[in-house]
Order: sequence, then structure tokens, then C-alpha cells
Amino acid sequence: MRSVDEHRSQAPDTVSCMVVTVSDTRTPETDAGGKLMKSLLEDAGYRVVRYEIVKDDYEGIRELIHEAAGNPEVEAVLFTGGTGISPRDTTYEAVASLLDKQLPGFGEIFRYLSFTEDIGPAAILSRAIAGTVGGTAVFSIPGSTGAVKLALERIIVPELRHVMREIYKKN
Repeated sequence: MRSVDEHRSQAPDTVSCMVVTVSDTRTPETDAGGKLMKSLLEDAGYRVVRYEIVKDDYEGIRELIHEAAGNPEVEAVLFTGGTGISPRDTTYEAVASLLDKQLPGFGEIFRYLSFTEDIGPAAILSRAIAGTVGGTAVFSIPGSTGAVKLALERIIVPELRHVMREIYKKN
């Protein structure tokens, strides 16, 4: 058995997730990306224990990450939105500033898949990032429904249990 298969077989059955949409304009009624993220996680057997829409505010996002990382009911925080390069986009900076361990492969693979399967060279504008804050997994992806679908279906849903197994591993 390959070690990755062995690790997946030892992974938890589910993960408790917090879904956060970063937007200055979206509401629960207009938040297609957040709704899709929740639906894809739940359909895959993950628990969404909290859902929020927050303003694109560096300190506010950092406070939310600290709060989530200190909450034993939240094992993973998934952000959608605020990852662009406009002056108002601060999600990437807020997340990156708090990561204990970064998962550079997440952003690399997301951009590769975006380039080859979805948006072509515009993928260079994506600042998707992931890593850990203490014992909490944190993922941040662009706010479009296409980005949410791609990241969840191709990367996060298949690997989140494995990520948590590694975070919880003693040796």
C-alpha cells in the first residue's frame, strides 16, 4: 500500500469546517461562492459548523482566524474572496501573516489547474494560499464560483481529511 493511501485510511471520517466569504458587497442571499462551498463540503460528508460573510478588512480577517483557531469546534477554515491584487484585497496578506506552516503546493496546484482547465494565463492573478494556524487548517481561494468549484472538487474535498490526519499526528 502506498503511504498516501495508508495515511488516507487513517484520516478522520469528517472535518468540522467554517466557511467565510470575504466581501464588502455580498449578502447571504447573493453569496453564490459561499453557498457553493458549503454545499460541496456537506455533500462530501464534511460538517459546516459556521458560516460568515466578513468585510475585506485585514485586522478583521486576522481576528476571525485567531478566533477560529481557538475554537475546538472548528478544525478547518475556508475563505473565499479577497484574494485579488486590488488595493482592497487583503485576505491573502491576513492569512499569510498567521500561518505556522504554509502548504505552497495548494496555491501552485490551484493556479496550474486554473490555467489548464479554466481561465488560462489569468491564473497568475490568483493568490490562493493554505496552511495551518496551530491545529487548524486554513484555505483561501478566489471568490468566483468557478474557483470554488475547482478548489473544492479537485483539491480540498479529496485531501482535507488527510490534511487533518497530518495535523493531528503525534510522530
